[in-house]
Amino acid sequence: MEQTDFLQLVAARQSDRAYDTSRAVEAEKLERILEAGRLAPSACNAQPWKFVVVTDPALAAKVGHATAGLGMNKFAKDAPVHILVVEESANITSLLGSKVKNKHFPLIDIGIATAHLTLAAENEGLGSCILGWFDEKKIKQYLGIPDSKRLLLDITIGYPAKGKRKKIRKAAEKVISYNHY
Repeated sequence: MEQTDFLQLVAARQSDRAYDTSRAVEAEKLERILEAGRLAPSACNAQPWKFVVVTDPALAAKVGHATAGLGMNKFAKDAPVHILVVEESANITSLLGSKVKNKHFPLIDIGIATAHLTLAAENEGLGSCILGWFDEKKIKQYLGIPDSKRLLLDITIGYPAKGKRKKIRKAAEKVISYNHY
């Protein structure tokens, strides 16, 4: 892959909040997306995640309704696929490093894996949106996720129903500096 290809992929990726309900996500595309998440790096190779994939239309609708609360995320009800990201236990090395450095490395690792998943979805011509606002208890009940686990994210996946928006970001000089703050 050319460097410009990757930057084009990153520039194209956006949070899609409307999906074409007439198009199902192909299993082979979903498998490649999940493989990208599985291959993501993590502190001390802990891989502190489990991806619970919801493709059954009736169950996806239930998860979507549990994600669309208080007027938030209404579009989730129409998402054909939900990838739920559950925090799993990190290995001892990562946990010790977290204590020593006062950083919860599993959350950083899950962020990296989530970026891999969403960029892979974009590469497959699919839209995605990373959601943290949902009824965790309901979704855990629907999917048999143990109460002791933390359900951190719901990544919706589907064919976008709308076109690309102009990407607005802060100027580079506001977020990048060299050799000093």
